Amino acid sequence: MPETFAVGAGQVEVADDGAVAAVLHPSRGHSMLLTEGVVHDPAHYWGKGFVITDHGSHRFDAPDFTRWRQTGIDLLYRLGELELRVGRRFGEHWTETYEVRNTAAEPIAIGSLAVSTPYRDLYSSSRESLNGAVHAHLWTGGADSWAWAVPMDGSGPGLGLQLTEGELWAYSVESRDAGTGSNIRGHLYLHVTDHARAPHAMGGQPQIVLQPGDSYRWTWQLGWYETLEAFHATRKPLIDATTLVAEVGESIAIQLADRATGPATVTSETPGTQYVEATDGKVTSRINVLFHEPLREIVERRVRFVLDHQRPVELSDSRRYSFVPYDNETGLRVLSGAWRDWSDARERIGTALLLQATRDRGWGDRDELDEALAGYQRFVTEYLLADDGTVADDSLHESRTRLYNFPWFARFFLGQGDVATAVRIIDRYYELGGDHFLAFDLGPILRELAKVPEVSGRMRDHLARHARAFLDYGDDLPPHEVNYEQSMVAPLLELLIAAHQEAPDSFDPGELTRRLPWLTAFAADQPDVRLRHVPIRHWDGYWFGLLRLWGDVFPHYWSILSAAVYLTWPRELVTPAEAARLTDAGRAILRANLVNFHPDGSATCAFVYPSAVNNRPAHVADPLANDQDWALVYALRLGII
Repeated sequence: MPETFAVGAGQVEVADDGAVAAVLHPSRGHSMLLTEGVVHDPAHYWGKGFVITDHGSHRFDAPDFTRWRQTGIDLLYRLGELELRVGRRFGEHWTETYEVRNTAAEPIAIGSLAVSTPYRDLYSSSRESLNGAVHAHLWTGGADSWAWAVPMDGSGPGLGLQLTEGELWAYSVESRDAGTGSNIRGHLYLHVTDHARAPHAMGGQPQIVLQPGDSYRWTWQLGWYETLEAFHATRKPLIDATTLVAEVGESIAIQLADRATGPATVTSETPGTQYVEATDGKVTSRINVLFHEPLREIVERRVRFVLDHQRPVELSDSRRYSFVPYDNETGLRVLSGAWRDWSDARERIGTALLLQATRDRGWGDRDELDEALAGYQRFVTEYLLADDGTVADDSLHESRTRLYNFPWFARFFLGQGDVATAVRIIDRYYELGGDHFLAFDLGPILRELAKVPEVSGRMRDHLARHARAFLDYGDDLPPHEVNYEQSMVAPLLELLIAAHQEAPDSFDPGELTRRLPWLTAFAADQPDVRLRHVPIRHWDGYWFGLLRLWGDVFPHYWSILSAAVYLTWPRELVTPAEAARLTDAGRAILRANLVNFHPDGSATCAFVYPSAVNNRPAHVADPLANDQDWALVYALRLGII
């Protein structure tokens, strides 16, 4: 029978084999960990894992020795010529110590060593997610490593894990493929190293060489904390930075612990990320910062690149003015076939909107931009737009009508000065049931169209009715392309913000503030520019990229939807300190997304962050330039950078 141990106000259930099966707190009706079903089974219980060495590879599951104690359990696993000892102790905190020892007569090089931490990070439905799942925020930056599992509704307590001995340098993902799909994040593994599979990952992975009789040991401690800030108050990192991004030539101030040695500032004349390390002489930690070129340079080079490379000029009709994905490795434009996320429509309109924003600022070549946009308008009119305002999913008309597309194309026609077509598209969106769907940018574009006298009342009615429908849904939001995700919550809040701004007395503003933690819970504040304030998205590399890798994408361009909410949040509904935090988070998200644009104007649609996914190397930028230009559109629209 499983044993139950108290951890603070909560409980940890330990299975017969010594692994952790469940972690519960009395304020929540669910375990913080995955339960059996879907993809989870005892082989993935907390504390099991694997090792890859130059003397063979092993998974550890059933222990060779078990000793139950009043305060926990001791375990021994024999992994070829390695012994792994695990001690679990419970009380006010839950402490785990792992020690791997070389029992051979010759050195053993450990290339990967991982422990399963199967947080309940999945989306069954919005209600089940908000009330029965957690977001797992991970940081594997050496001795400063930590994890924060927070209920998806943003309420406390969360479960904080901090490393107190040793170093962690990577995390990886298992159980991610087309079978599991987009609604589960997979099994998360914390690594002492993942050098064997991804030596480059996260600033570089060490190879641990154990001499005969030598051992490597690490310890982490877990406990309950009401907020992430309360958890961080118990930590003493070697290195951190308040700001993780700057323009080339500027400096970033580094915060070092009294016991640490490292640089006080860093700078770079070359755009790109830079890892910064500190040590206390025994252990090392690192953070990741970004230096980028001025926004105008990034935008103009990107526009030059898409005009030169991402239009199918080999076609003889107006489709030659569309924008399509581009493989940076081969130099070929990518044909969509049946893969709708590579089509000549959908999210690719973000590139056309980028051209509009560039033109409207007087950047680039005005004549060339006008010609390109006129051609694109002709393409849309001839191939995508029906007389009744219906927007097709692609020029081949092979797939169903997709409501996401409508506000994007209305925005384009509005930018071209064709208000009537923009209105027709929005009206058609609502005729198709759009007030029960969370497309992006609806609130802002409805407010803009409400300035047009002839349709002002109708646009305001659309906005009020749409907002009321989603207030009535409460936490039981209708599923979209994913059952529940950041890009449902952010458009929901964007819609409610617009309705509140248009008619402040139309609903209780507490309905807004109650939902804000749903969005902020998607992100934490790890000291990596790719992660800090950037919401979790873990399927976009598969749907939009060329490598077709599942797993966390950091940053993904739709993270800018969170930035749009934070930067337009009604300041009268928050304290000045909260307003400052929202502004900082919004700016951080916008600037983090600049990491996906390269000095020659090329770009990547997805950086898959884990060191490995399903045992395949990751921590890689997908070679496909696809739909990431939305990040620049919003950076220009919000006027922050």
